[in-house]
Amino acid sequence: MDPRRGRVATSGAPTRDPERLFPAEARTRDIARGLYERVATAPIVSPHGHVPVEWIAHDEPFTDPTALLVTHDHYVTRLLHASGVDLADLGVGGHPIDPREAWRIFAEEWRVFAGTAMGYWLEEELHSVLGIDLEPSAETADLLFDSIQAKLDTPPFRPRALFERFGIDVLATTDDPLDDLHLHAEIAASGLAGRVLPTFRPDRYLDPDAPGFTSDVGRLLGHEGQATTFPGYLEALRARRAHFIRHGATSADHGVEDPHTVDMTREEAASLFQAVVAGRADARQRRAFRGHMLLQMARMSVEDGLVMTLHAGVVRNHSTATFERFGPDTGHDFPRRTDFVRGLRPLLERFGLDKSFHLVLFAVDETVYSREIAPMASFYPSVYIGAPWWFLDAPDAMARFRSAVTESAGFSRGSGFIDDTRAFLSIPARHDTARRADASFLARLVREGRLTEAAAGSILDDIVGPQPKRVFKL
Repeated sequence: MDPRRGRVATSGAPTRDPERLFPAEARTRDIARGLYERVATAPIVSPHGHVPVEWIAHDEPFTDPTALLVTHDHYVTRLLHASGVDLADLGVGGHPIDPREAWRIFAEEWRVFAGTAMGYWLEEELHSVLGIDLEPSAETADLLFDSIQAKLDTPPFRPRALFERFGIDVLATTDDPLDDLHLHAEIAASGLAGRVLPTFRPDRYLDPDAPGFTSDVGRLLGHEGQATTFPGYLEALRARRAHFIRHGATSADHGVEDPHTVDMTREEAASLFQAVVAGRADARQRRAFRGHMLLQMARMSVEDGLVMTLHAGVVRNHSTATFERFGPDTGHDFPRRTDFVRGLRPLLERFGLDKSFHLVLFAVDETVYSREIAPMASFYPSVYIGAPWWFLDAPDAMARFRSAVTESAGFSRGSGFIDDTRAFLSIPARHDTARRADASFLARLVREGRLTEAAAGSILDDIVGPQPKRVFKL
């Protein structure tokens, strides 16, 4: 029976092409298949992501298909919005909705996802995770909603059961520096098969343009009993990093629009800090402060060993009207041109040759991979190439990424795949996509006589586990 006519298949339904994403040419496809099969079921190492720790700690059932697969996934909601759907009708920004009605909107607009990474992941989640062979449409929306809901109401589809079923070895969350991390402690003591680690994310305490910056810095200083001085501010940040390390953290994440760094004397920094917290700093001074604090974060990573990840080049909240109505992270953040070479030079002049310092660079400006990031990673022992991120974590973009970085930096200077997602069910789909894409790229090199098949297999084995564990000090 045609799945579009409403059949809900069992989890074993063979509707997905087992050779999806592999090259079309037969011999190359055969090599790709063999490479992929050696890593297809390898444990998932996810050292940077945004799954709420509460989901794993509390293990409460997911409420409904809409909340799980649509409302909180800005990859999905932004394309629906571009097609004329009001974000409020999808529940974005906390707007009250009838989940079934929102799901009907999503199903009726399913055509807009054709050929996109979002559509591919959603199909993977429906079939491979939820065991449902049903194409969304106006006619099948209710049956699909009910079928998914029935599964979400059962123990095998609660967060911890899925965590173990996905084969997750390590999952990192992203956490506020003032979080007490008690939920991480509870998970660590719970016997979960796999580690859930916090990640130190201090942006709101480092960026004078962040909403509530002055009050947040005050809370930070008060929490650690430090005076409102630059040395006190740095000591408070060090104390919170140490707190995270005690709870298993191995990395600190920084999201910036501009990867600009500035080296200053202690006196210059102290004076600028006072101007910033008093609200007297102009735009140029605030940019300089952000740049100096990135350099200070690198200094602390050299001292305490936390891996420094830098996600740069995104203009946040591009639509003021959307931000005012729905808040941040609602689909209107966009890539911009990025300059890592000049921006990071002051930081790398100080710390770039330190072999214990790990700096992982993520970009959404594709042009910087071959022009800047790969060449930098092929010289500086501290610099690693972050996996394709955000708009680029899609099959064709992954292939472009490999072509852009490999000829100058090889495979060893990469981070391994990073899913960077809040969409929990997409984690296995995204890692499987990356494994297929890498197998396909390596198969082409084998077919062209540039690698032996044995060497390609060893490289792929490394990419999916040992490499991210090395880079993220796991």
